[in-house]
Amino acid sequence: MEKVKVSYSHQGAVANVLLDDGKGNILDAIMMDELLNHFENFKKNNDLKLITFEGAGKHFSFGASVEEHTKEKCGSMLGSFHKMFYSLIEMAIPSVAIVSGQCLGGGFELAMACNFIFADESAVFGQPEIMLGVFAPPSSLILPMKLGSARAEDFLITGKSVKSEYAENIGLVNKIIQNRGEVTDWISKYITGKSASSLRYAVRAARVVFNETIINYLPVLEKFYTGELMNTHDANEGINSFIEKRKPRWKNK
Repeated sequence: MEKVKVSYSHQGAVANVLLDDGKGNILDAIMMDELLNHFENFKKNNDLKLITFEGAGKHFSFGASVEEHTKEKCGSMLGSFHKMFYSLIEMAIPSVAIVSGQCLGGGFELAMACNFIFADESAVFGQPEIMLGVFAPPSSLILPMKLGSARAEDFLITGKSVKSEYAENIGLVNKIIQNRGEVTDWISKYITGKSASSLRYAVRAARVVFNETIINYLPVLEKFYTGELMNTHDANEGINSFIEKRKPRWKNK
């Protein structure tokens, strides 16, 4: 079963990516591999003007697979996950996340990597990694650039989640929508009449600092995560307690 489904609209100018694993749209190794393969195809499509990301069912994504966060697997998992961000940078195709329901962890990071976020009233955004004794490398870079340090740290250190109205008020969400048709109209009004080539140059220009930050510092945080964090008791305890469905027993080391 394919976990990523792609359709095209607006005379082939828009690639619509649907995350669909039949449950919480977990960004596991299979889904990430499928996304990366589609990204390779998108990169070769000179007529593509926009990519949309959406979750099947009630939720956008619960995030990356916790089972793949264990010490033995996290290196491979982070490598694949971070490759998605590098691929989005390389493509430089404008992108939109259309969010309903839970948009958490790695799902939240994927949404924030997009140029635009549209959300309905059911949307909930959060970076709960700290609850598991770990941190979120991409969000540790992206959130401060999007929201400023104070609001970013409110997400990253507390692990709290927020609803779409608050997310719109702080500038995280571009617009709260009532239906998918609003996105279709927005695409027709602001995207399809423009040059696909020029749009990619505009994305590169608008994100010159963003891209440089991700390219230079995401590998640093990845090494920090795998080489230091995952050598602590509490990081492993947090992951294992979640998998074992029990409360963590922190040793503060």
